[in-house]
Amino acid sequence: MTDYLLLIFLFLGAGVLTVPVASRLGLGSVLGYLIAGIALSPLLHALAVDVVAIQHFAEFGVVMMLFLVGLELEPDRLWAMRSRLLGLGGLQVLGTTAVITGLTMALGLPWSVALAVGLVLSLSSTAIVLQTLNERGLMNCEGGRASFSVLLFQDIAVIPMLAFIPLLALPDLAPSVEAAMAAVGESAPHAPVANAEHGDGHEAMSLVAGLAGWQRMLVTLAAIAGVIFIGRRVTPYIFRFIGVARLRELFTAAALMIVVAIALLMALVGLSPALGTFLAGVVLAESEYRHELEADIDPFKGLLLGLFFITVGANIDFGLFAAEWSMVLGLTLCLMLAKFAVLQGLAQLFSLRGTDRWLLAFGLAQAGEFGFVLLAFTVANGVIPDLLADRLLLVVALSMLLTPLLFILYDRLIVPRYAAGQEQAADDIDRDCDIIVAGHGRFGGIVNRMLRGAGFETTVVDYSSSQLEMLRTFGFEVYFGDATRPDLLHAAGIDKARLLVIAIDNKQQITQLTRYVIEHYPKVHVLARAVDRLHVYDLYSVGCRDIIRETYDSSIRAGRSAFEALGFSHEEAVRMAGEFETVDRQAMLEVAPLYDINIPPMENAPYVQRVKELRAGWEAQLRGRMNPPKPTASETADVPVPRPEEGA
Repeated sequence: MTDYLLLIFLFLGAGVLTVPVASRLGLGSVLGYLIAGIALSPLLHALAVDVVAIQHFAEFGVVMMLFLVGLELEPDRLWAMRSRLLGLGGLQVLGTTAVITGLTMALGLPWSVALAVGLVLSLSSTAIVLQTLNERGLMNCEGGRASFSVLLFQDIAVIPMLAFIPLLALPDLAPSVEAAMAAVGESAPHAPVANAEHGDGHEAMSLVAGLAGWQRMLVTLAAIAGVIFIGRRVTPYIFRFIGVARLRELFTAAALMIVVAIALLMALVGLSPALGTFLAGVVLAESEYRHELEADIDPFKGLLLGLFFITVGANIDFGLFAAEWSMVLGLTLCLMLAKFAVLQGLAQLFSLRGTDRWLLAFGLAQAGEFGFVLLAFTVANGVIPDLLADRLLLVVALSMLLTPLLFILYDRLIVPRYAAGQEQAADDIDRDCDIIVAGHGRFGGIVNRMLRGAGFETTVVDYSSSQLEMLRTFGFEVYFGDATRPDLLHAAGIDKARLLVIAIDNKQQITQLTRYVIEHYPKVHVLARAVDRLHVYDLYSVGCRDIIRETYDSSIRAGRSAFEALGFSHEEAVRMAGEFETVDRQAMLEVAPLYDINIPPMENAPYVQRVKELRAGWEAQLRGRMNPPKPTASETADVPVPRPEEGA
């Protein structure tokens, strides 16, 4: 018992200490966990801890992560991804395998070994990439979606790889490989690769062992059909049954049971557990229990993924690395450069532009966690000898360790480059309208539709090429370009415009553009989008007086609906919401002149003092103005469901 408690304390303590520091330094949580594992490595080896066994257990975090990803993807969205899933994903695996196989053969290894190495290293790290994309909010951009498509195909590709790799086993393989390795670098003390069965001495349970090919296919298809049936038909009854007990822990237990059961079923028929749970997640994406499942699984996913990353760091063989560091580092860099080149070419082929192309190439340039499994499998089947597999394990681990640094490189070099310049030339604007809309997303798009619906002609400028391609598909006349550039504003007719609607996403760029237009074109009415309350003060300080907080009106409407849900009449709720809005706007107008955009708000003494004074009497003033009559007991006995808002 003491041993288990010590291990739990070490892993949790290492994560708690290193991850916040790494996140504060901008390194991301994944690199923090990897550093924690490296720091723990000497202590774990001194305690004779089986890090590989812990890593196999922690890999279930990847299974849970793909289940949660599946919950976010409805079947229609998955079907829409089919071209990238099969085309981009398939070409990535085939292209990377071909390139790495060729490079490995050039080092003198037999074709069968080279092909096995190519297959193993063609995969990327689902755990690291998806975790990092989610952390940085990049999952929904074009590069993030393309990366996910490739990773999903790789998870599918593991299944045929497991069937194909044993066919590559050739007699007298080890001597020729050892000779080739000796030509590349010195041999090092042998460190055996973990057995494919993880050293337990028992064969894994299987429902398809000993079956003919057609029988295995039938059993596999039946298992997939069973997952779909359980997700659609059985799961609702399970949750309704345990709902009678009204015990939160039972919902958590049921959610874990479902994920474990599906992963077990997939493993028993020889499929990837991660792929099976992803499929189950997609099936349950339209379920009424989707959010309950997500809330119950997410904490376990986070802990297991953190543990997995720690074990990757702790499992690096520093003795072997110290003896052959130049060869291992060289092989790692060659691998990442080869994958980077293949991904850049595919990104160009599939029309990924700007930062999206670089995100795909930087994000997937590493080897993946399935590499550990496949290397053990190749050793067990006599395809790759221990001598080579030991070094490849180091290459896989080191490439995963370098991946967070690639994301930092992407953030600090690539993103600013495309923020300062444009990958494609701005469109020639041949319209001469007196209304310019800068940004056509969820905010500017509605404003533009209202203006055009009222008969006004507009010039729309947006910097998202993918967004504009979608709009042009539906017949909108829009122009590509950076609206913050003075020359493009001039081409759009800013000197003749009556109204400029600034609806771009970036807070600093909104303020910059507002300041420029007010200073140089004072006759133009500027309607600016504000991201939050302090941004309103920023825009006010640069001279804008028509400022719209992007979520303010919808929040007022939500508060009004809350009043109605509590039993107030529609008219009374409208009056109370109006009184709140009046008091809030008056307070902002009193504070705005004291705000200085060049001084942090907390260091601006007059601003802070006035906010404190207003806050002291704000709630009392608000209660006095709203003065809501208390709804009667009969009115609140049966609270009506608020009716939908017009134009919502």
